[in-house]
Amino acid sequence: MPPGSSRVNPRVLREGLGVLWVAVRAEPWVFALSVAASVLYAAMTVGTATVLGRVTEHVVLPAFREGRTTAGALALAAAAIVAVSALKALGVAGRRFYAGLMQYRMQARYRRAVTRQYLRLPLAWHHRHPTGQLLSNANADVEASWAPIAPLPMAVGVVFMLLIAAVSILLTDVTVALVGFLVFPAIALLNVVYQRRLAPVATHAQQLRAEVSEVAHESFEGGLVVKTLGRETAETERFAGRAAALRDANIAVGRVRGLFDPVLEALPSLGVLAVLMIGSLRLRSGAMTAGDLVQVAYLFTLLAFPIRALGWVLAEVPRSVVGWRQVRGVLDAGGSLPYGAAEPASGSAADLEVRGVRFAYETEDGPARVLHDVSFGAAPGRTVAVVGPTGSGKSTLTSLLVRLVDPHDGSVLLDGTDLRDLRHGGVAATAALVPQQTFLFDDTVRGNITLGQDVPDDRVWEALRLAQADGFVAALPDGLDTRVGERGATLSGGQRQRLALARALARRPRLLVLDDATSAVDPQVEQRILAGLREGGDGVTVVVVAYRKATIALADEVVYVEHGRVLDRGAHAELLERSEGYRNLVNAYERAEAEQEAVENETTEGEALGNETGEEALR
Repeated sequence: MPPGSSRVNPRVLREGLGVLWVAVRAEPWVFALSVAASVLYAAMTVGTATVLGRVTEHVVLPAFREGRTTAGALALAAAAIVAVSALKALGVAGRRFYAGLMQYRMQARYRRAVTRQYLRLPLAWHHRHPTGQLLSNANADVEASWAPIAPLPMAVGVVFMLLIAAVSILLTDVTVALVGFLVFPAIALLNVVYQRRLAPVATHAQQLRAEVSEVAHESFEGGLVVKTLGRETAETERFAGRAAALRDANIAVGRVRGLFDPVLEALPSLGVLAVLMIGSLRLRSGAMTAGDLVQVAYLFTLLAFPIRALGWVLAEVPRSVVGWRQVRGVLDAGGSLPYGAAEPASGSAADLEVRGVRFAYETEDGPARVLHDVSFGAAPGRTVAVVGPTGSGKSTLTSLLVRLVDPHDGSVLLDGTDLRDLRHGGVAATAALVPQQTFLFDDTVRGNITLGQDVPDDRVWEALRLAQADGFVAALPDGLDTRVGERGATLSGGQRQRLALARALARRPRLLVLDDATSAVDPQVEQRILAGLREGGDGVTVVVVAYRKATIALADEVVYVEHGRVLDRGAHAELLERSEGYRNLVNAYERAEAEQEAVENETTEGEALGNETGEEALR
């Protein structure tokens, strides 16, 4: 709904009431208790008017007429007022407690539901949805969905108060009641106009919250790129633009409320003035008593409140509907990976086979084919290197091997069983992937390797030794208990990669997939890692996306891919002889490595020369 629209879609109200009904069905007893407390508050509010009227009639006025009163009468009046006030306070406390309990339970329930859905949905779905939007769905949208719950029990209870008060006023004096009731059509009409003006701007503000979250997340996640390329100002301006739009939308909401709230507050006062004017004439003619007039006037000051309380609920409905639509969009998302019932094999290294696999990413312009009829195998305990130019589909292939995504055609088999036929968790129990981009939690070294599982320290150290990480971990201030900072900020790139590899090895996988997972590691260290995996015997089958010639040469077999197709397979030496494309690619990798080493050596020599010059100058 555009911000300038002045027409309320009735479907929004129906949808908003449907959202509230979801909450009522989910928490019926909590809702019932909150409404009961609200009804108690409403009844005692009307009771306050009755008590004030009776105290005025039987205690206050006689005291003025006679110039004296009794202690018993005062005590009784005070006790009545205190009792009604105490019950009213109890109703307020119960209403707020149970309404808050219901609201926070629903928020927690749907935050968990959204998070579980995020973990259940396949990687392809996440590729189509920005992370900032997903964070907004799980936080701001969930909160907005259940925002009307807080005033809902009050609104239900004050409807009861409205009925009691109206009946009480009519029974007291019909003429005064009819005069006073004229103000309520005006209040109701004003509320309708209020909601029509508020709904579109509140909806627009809720939508902008997701956009601000998305831009902020991108800027923070890409902090390294932003700083190294000097884009701080541009990113600040981009965020400022969205933040300013959200600010303006919130100001528009405040402007509407600032315009209507004073008028809504003033109308009941005008109604009370009208009641007092007519009531004083009725009082002079003897048609009603002073106590009746006090009671009726007090009740009229209360009657505007029920209508305002309903307005509070209605004011939150548009934002609730927007948030609920976003949340339901996640919960109703399809594309989850189906699972079978087959148990994964156990024992030694896995037998991997890829048969005629085809895969395409879904884009706005249609499917983008990445893999075309890919077939190869990895015998138990063997190391297979996947080699190919950038964009040839290597990383996509590694995602298929551990079933982050499913092929559109063909199949991936572990020990002769299609991955799609394995039970939930079966692939994770057999295979482990160490991706290109290493992620570490802001936790200890031990926590990052075990991820909360019961893994004994001796197995952790065994995995660290195999990943060539035991040396630097032992040198850390607290060893395994050293915190590594957010995303492993206190470690080098190579150290982070080795910890990620140790994390995979600690689970003793039967299939280990390395997607250029040692690119930041020194070549000698990388060779020791791969050699250690080979020396493990038949314990693990390794598929490694490799670039370095020395790494490729350690593989038992090389699969050469280009443009999403397997162009050749065989030993490294064989492919060098018979495949010109493979030979050119590997030699290009080798030349690039040599050039990089030369630059690093020149930098080191320059630093050393600079140090010597500085020392000479000091001497």
